[in-house]
Amino acid sequence: MGGKYATETLQANEGGIARAAAILRAGGLVAVPTETVYGLAARADSEEAVGRIYEAKGRPSFNPLIVHVPTIEQAERLAVFSARSRELAQDNWPGPLTLVLPRREDAELAARVTADLPTLALRMPDHPVMAALLEAVDFPLAAPSANRSGFISPTSAKHVLASLDGRIDAVIDGGASRSGLESTIVAVREDDTVEQLRPGPIEVARRNSGSGTGSIEAPGQLASHYAPGKPLRLRADDRADDEFMIGFGEIAGDCTLSEAGNLEEAASRLYACLHEGARSDKPRIAVASIPDRGIGAAINDRLRRAATPPD
Repeated sequence: MGGKYATETLQANEGGIARAAAILRAGGLVAVPTETVYGLAARADSEEAVGRIYEAKGRPSFNPLIVHVPTIEQAERLAVFSARSRELAQDNWPGPLTLVLPRREDAELAARVTADLPTLALRMPDHPVMAALLEAVDFPLAAPSANRSGFISPTSAKHVLASLDGRIDAVIDGGASRSGLESTIVAVREDDTVEQLRPGPIEVARRNSGSGTGSIEAPGQLASHYAPGKPLRLRADDRADDEFMIGFGEIAGDCTLSEAGNLEEAASRLYACLHEGARSDKPRIAVASIPDRGIGAAINDRLRRAATPPD
């Protein structure tokens, strides 16, 4: 599929959003900025359009997608909301929280969106460009991260093009992502207990730790993910001569997540530093220790998966 498309770069303005909406209506693919990372959007009600996401990313067919909606009302037409899940949506939407809920039987969605699972992952993004695009179309958008499957997530249009140029129709350049980490994902079970499937920017009180189903229910659950294409050494106090160093706090680096030791800043810069390390002439990458508290737990989750070799 390489070179199939002449990928356009669109401005994050009324004209760019109108052009993106037209591409999506025709079944095309557009990378769109969100407050977390850039997402690769397609109309979620079209099997052909959703299939193009999997093809462009090289994504395994068992890995479901997140569907983005502009309102809770639209979300409730697609999934079954309990009192607990409605409360979570009202408290955290728009924002970086994805809810995994039972899919409605009459939901007008492509089967490949859910990877044929009975559940559906839903989110209402908190970004003016994605919000405007959702208002400009009359269908929900399936939008996983806009990168080749398993590799570093994109937090800029430049990152998107480095991975998908020629494989998608367009990217809207909305600048750097604010949060820099993908959304928190929680599943609300039939008994209204809540289980975290992926840590992220939002911490949700959970009624149980959850044993899970043992299968992939949502994005970001694969053991190997976010990979820079080089060996990654974690909890490093210093660097070897052949390592690109990603620093934090008092440990300086070739790219530093946060000199002040601020975890929110570190989260927003994580993927940018990993991209820089991947492009460097050093064959390996080392990363300083990150405190495993607050959003630091989500940072460490991404780093552990990035350091895990693919099967």
